[in-house]
Amino acid sequence: MCSIPSFDYIYETAKSFAICVVEGQVHSLLRCTLSQSVAFLGKKRSGNLKLKPMRNLKYLIILTGILLTSSYVSPLFAQQNDFIKEYLERLENSKKYLILVAETMPENQFDFKATPESMSFSENLMHIGWAMDWHSQSLMGGRKARDWNTDTELKVDNKTKKEMIDTINRTFDKTIEFISNFDLNKLEERLDYFGSDRTKRQILLLLADHITHHRGQMLVYMRMNGLKPPRYVLYQ
Repeated sequence: MCSIPSFDYIYETAKSFAICVVEGQVHSLLRCTLSQSVAFLGKKRSGNLKLKPMRNLKYLIILTGILLTSSYVSPLFAQQNDFIKEYLERLENSKKYLILVAETMPENQFDFKATPESMSFSENLMHIGWAMDWHSQSLMGGRKARDWNTDTELKVDNKTKKEMIDTINRTFDKTIEFISNFDLNKLEERLDYFGSDRTKRQILLLLADHITHHRGQMLVYMRMNGLKPPRYVLYQ
């Protein structure tokens, strides 16, 4: 029959595990529970209480539960963190490429559109900014959405080419800052996206697709005006 570990053994194991928490190897949700458990065990130990074997078994079961939970949660947390890092890298490159595309198009061609019902080059550019702001700050962050009829900050309005590019640059920076500080625990939260049930992680992917979709139209407009778009391979 297996013997029940001593109280000192349980305490030392919990303390060692706490070191992993401090080093960021365990999900943040476990930190409070674990720190309280170690503090409690420490008081018991310093009090030189003679605990019964069954009491030791109780503490062992609690510690084992924490260890087993962390073995599942920690890898998931790491995956989410890696996703954000990789996503931000892509967004930074997307920003650089889009701004280069906008800078390459002559200002007198910013009103160009392929068909009367299409968005113009400048409208596609500013629409990317509006969508970034809405997907991040409003849809994911809960801020009240901008009023399309009255808010002109992220619309063409009477902006010059430079003003539009500066606005897009700032919007990218705000979006990148928002995502950098986003609570990873909320990535799996679900919300309604035009009638579809989506996680916030999916919302970020949809935002990246949206940027690509409208930037692609802008590249076609450049070709239609005899311009060679910047090489995308340098910004993958």
